[in-house]
Amino acid sequence: MYSLAIASVTLAAAGAPVEDEQVFDIGPGITPPRVTRQVSPVNKPDARGFRLSGTVVVGLVVSSRGEPKDVHIVTSLDKDVDQTAVEAVQQWRFDPAKKGDQPVAVRITVEIRFHSL
Repeated sequence: MYSLAIASVTLAAAGAPVEDEQVFDIGPGITPPRVTRQVSPVNKPDARGFRLSGTVVVGLVVSSRGEPKDVHIVTSLDKDVDQTAVEAVQQWRFDPAKKGDQPVAVRITVEIRFHSL
């Protein structure tokens, strides 16, 4: 079982390129992205459930098309649990962030909390 909290903590300076797209930090004038499709982390077939509790922090860029890019672990819990979190977030989709009326890419982090089963 897990729970999710989206944090608007930024990870890097604005303007870093990701696939030739300017990436902004969330702040004044930027409307944050909104999750439209969320996929839950899944146990590996040989696992018997998550056996530890804690939080994995996943960093990513939400592109101007609402797709996750550069998905990576910021705060680790366990190698296998971290991997399930990354694989799940890679499948998420978003309404992109906006600057004015224009969709823009932004850096965000998400916290995925795991509870032992």
